[in-house]
Amino acid sequence: MDFKIETKCVQSGYTPKNGEPRVIPIVQSTTYKYESSDQMGRLFDLEESGYFYTRLQNPTNDYVAAKIAELEGGVGAMLTSSGQAASFYSVFNICSAGDHVVAASAIYGGTFNLFNVTMRKLGIDFTFVKPDASEEELNAAFQENTKAVFAETISNPSLVVLDIEKYARVAHAHGVPLIVDNTFPTPINCRPFEFGADIVTHSTTKYMDGHATSVGGVIVDSGNFDWTQNDKFPGLTTPDDSYHGIVYTERFGKAAYITKCTSQLMRDLGSIQSPHNAFLLNVGLETLHLRMERHCSNALAVAKFLKSSDKIEQVDYPGLEGDKYYDLAQKYMPNGTCGVISLRIKGGRADAVRFMDSLKLAAIVTHVADCRTCCLHPASATHRQLSAQELEDCGVYENLVRLSVGIENVDDIIADLAQALENV
Repeated sequence: MDFKIETKCVQSGYTPKNGEPRVIPIVQSTTYKYESSDQMGRLFDLEESGYFYTRLQNPTNDYVAAKIAELEGGVGAMLTSSGQAASFYSVFNICSAGDHVVAASAIYGGTFNLFNVTMRKLGIDFTFVKPDASEEELNAAFQENTKAVFAETISNPSLVVLDIEKYARVAHAHGVPLIVDNTFPTPINCRPFEFGADIVTHSTTKYMDGHATSVGGVIVDSGNFDWTQNDKFPGLTTPDDSYHGIVYTERFGKAAYITKCTSQLMRDLGSIQSPHNAFLLNVGLETLHLRMERHCSNALAVAKFLKSSDKIEQVDYPGLEGDKYYDLAQKYMPNGTCGVISLRIKGGRADAVRFMDSLKLAAIVTHVADCRTCCLHPASATHRQLSAQELEDCGVYENLVRLSVGIENVDDIIADLAQALENV
């Protein structure tokens, strides 16, 4: 049966057999026993599927990854130790020294730094474009060695909604995949594969976990991109010497990308999510559909309240009618966007900090998108390492506060904001 997404949140990924645990078990083991060395050898040669070392695969992780793949509509997924690891692996799986990537400039500060600094040291170059760039501007950013396009469905923290179809159309015209970070809307509110995206990533630390207990990430492969259409992806279309000459596209078909990511990158770099964290992630996934509905309804009410305040310079929330990205949000996520609001306090950094310091219910934390209302001043925290120009390119201003609206009673949230605004 093809269940609705709410049912998939609860039931997908793991089907217990007669007498087996109803809840996904935590397989807290590094290794797995086999009766013969021949079978172990076949596992190492990727001739059989199975488990031999948790750095590559673990049953608990695979159950949860399979659930997320079903939620997104992909052919497979791989859990990582963090969202940062997922972003890195998603690009590094198809890029090497001398390659180039086009990326939206309005992305999470950690991801921007990963691309702009760390991956440049590995010899991979990036061109950053405004997320609402025209097709002509996007086309102009491509080079002969471009291997991918990367963007966020809703940017963190500027809340720009990506025109997924436009980005996919341009990426595919140049023979490269579109990689989309779908952390903020989650597959409950947006399924990028349906609009042409090829690879999806998440920081599962956020809404998917939902309770700020477990750092993690995931990469999901749509299985839709044709890696053999050109010679841009030799890692997938030519023999892999580290696996006795396996050609991933020939051996694994639609799952070539995610299989290489697991068997090669995870083998060598080892950013595996712990089985216990994967178990906690699944607990969060089981209520994801319920929480996202509450996050969105609360955030919309809060956005309307903030919009009415004479102490607020600007409120950005794509679910709010009149927002710059409202129409795109209605196209790609008509049932809701996320629970994150970007607001700019009248005045400068000091006023923004005074407002945050006056909050009582909402906590100041280096986190976003969990069940508790929280806030952050990105310019002095997540985006602190960026220059003034880079901050502007990312849509981050000195007086900008990122407010993550939780699932508490919305009247209590608004009352807390109102008393804090009195001190500005």
